[in-house]
Amino acid sequence: MRYCTEAFGAYDIRGIYPKTINEEIAYRIGRFFPALFAAKKVVVGNDIRLSGPAIKKALMKGLVESGCDVIDIGQCGTEMIYFATAHLKLDGGVMITASHNPKEYNGMKFVRQEARPISGDTGLRELEAQVADGELPPMAETKGKVEALNLAEDYVQHILSYVDVTKLKPLKVVVNAGNGAAGPILDVMEKYLPFELVKVHHPPDGSFPNGVPNPLLPENREATSKAVRESGADAGVAWDGDFDRCFMFDEQGAFIEGYYMVGFLAKAFLKKNPGAKIVHDARLIWNTEEIVRENGGVSVLSKSGHAFIKEKMREEDAIYGGEMSAHHYFRDFFYCDSGMIPWLLVLELLSQDNSKTLSDLMAKRIHLYPCSGEINSKVNDTDKMLKHIASEYGSKGILTQLDGLSVAFPDWRFNLRKSNTEPMLRLNVESRNDEALMIEKTAELLGKIRKE
Repeated sequence: MRYCTEAFGAYDIRGIYPKTINEEIAYRIGRFFPALFAAKKVVVGNDIRLSGPAIKKALMKGLVESGCDVIDIGQCGTEMIYFATAHLKLDGGVMITASHNPKEYNGMKFVRQEARPISGDTGLRELEAQVADGELPPMAETKGKVEALNLAEDYVQHILSYVDVTKLKPLKVVVNAGNGAAGPILDVMEKYLPFELVKVHHPPDGSFPNGVPNPLLPENREATSKAVRESGADAGVAWDGDFDRCFMFDEQGAFIEGYYMVGFLAKAFLKKNPGAKIVHDARLIWNTEEIVRENGGVSVLSKSGHAFIKEKMREEDAIYGGEMSAHHYFRDFFYCDSGMIPWLLVLELLSQDNSKTLSDLMAKRIHLYPCSGEINSKVNDTDKMLKHIASEYGSKGILTQLDGLSVAFPDWRFNLRKSNTEPMLRLNVESRNDEALMIEKTAELLGKIRKE
């Protein structure tokens, strides 16, 4: 019998429950995972999705029947699995989540020792093959044990170590958990912070009564923006469902593109660590490269995607890594991404300069390097279209193909890359201090991409 492994992707598992991700698949993963990754003790957790507990129960059954001990940290965010795996020196971790996908989805993310990611290049394809049609291994003579553990306090103390709490000002901050997993952690953190937190969509609720927790969608930003404007807050923060990404809003309720946050945080780290290396993705680069250069750092380009960024950070021993998609990675957080560290660093910087608002701090960079943000276009033949755009623009500018297609001209540049999961091209355009040129070139490229 062959089992459905349609939900297995490049970096994780993500599918519709119970069609492509269910208890049977979870159980089989649990049976094969320990031998494949030499795991004797692993941590598991789940986000707020309604199918999470059932999937986790089946996964744990498979793990313990294979002789693997399990630490169950309950409902949590993805980065808490990273933290637990490295902090407790475990052999691996499994997070049950579908991040920002609609409520009918669920999935899994995997790490091995030291919270190193397991992706298609590092064992996920082998796990998929075994789950699909492998014969279950014999049950272990001695079953593993399950231990429930509340790690929230230890995790929060680690996160707070990235800032000097004594120097934080009593700012008013809107926090929008999106009814995801961030709410309970914010409640633990709140007692250690001087901030007045204005809580929006705070209680965890896997039915997503206020929509999918994905602040990248423009329609999901208004609740945070409105709360900032009405409360007179100094800033706003919104998270996705498993809170491994956070999104910032200034005191006017304006959404801050993740691209500008990469440069902002790079500067913060370079102030404390002169000469350090900063890893960033290739979609939008000029603002980040200039900030890193001006602050004595070394910028290192990487393909986008958490597995690539983490690998590059370890290779370069980079102190910080950032993607314009609002994933931020930290050397001292086991080279992993965190959605709880960035907003604290931003507010620490805001606390240090009483004369400036968050919009003041961001305005110069946005003006110097205006960008389109990522624009998606459905295309029948993505490879054909990439070749067409490369032939039309590549000979006129500097063409590179680290991650999709990038072409740079003296005053503007663009990156065009394929989606990993859909017949779609993703476009990013930026210019040097010329918003009109950026808008013109974005429209020009979209006209060609969407012509078919």
